[in-house]
Amino acid sequence: MAFKIPKTSTPQDVADKLNKGEKLNLLDVREPDEWAAGHVEGAKHIPLGQLTGRMHELDPSKETIVICRSGNRSGLACELLSEQGFDVVNMTGGLNAWTDKLVSLTL
Repeated sequence: MAFKIPKTSTPQDVADKLNKGEKLNLLDVREPDEWAAGHVEGAKHIPLGQLTGRMHELDPSKETIVICRSGNRSGLACELLSEQGFDVVNMTGGLNAWTDKLVSLTL
């Protein structure tokens, strides 16, 4: 893998689009405990380690914005998905740079 990510977006751009009512395909590749602590509403959760076995759950014809904590794991996921023909965007800075609301799961 050459670690080439064709498209990127900032957390602020993603939040702005969501707040304007745009329907985005979001994929969160963080671990289950990170997901439970807080995630973007409407995002699909597939931990990076499970991605190769669960790609069939994603639509390759639709642009998918990939999210993680800092942008590194989402970058790896973007590279992996891009090599399989998916249209992906890496959300640079990840949720560390997210300033909008998050959904958390209460136990």
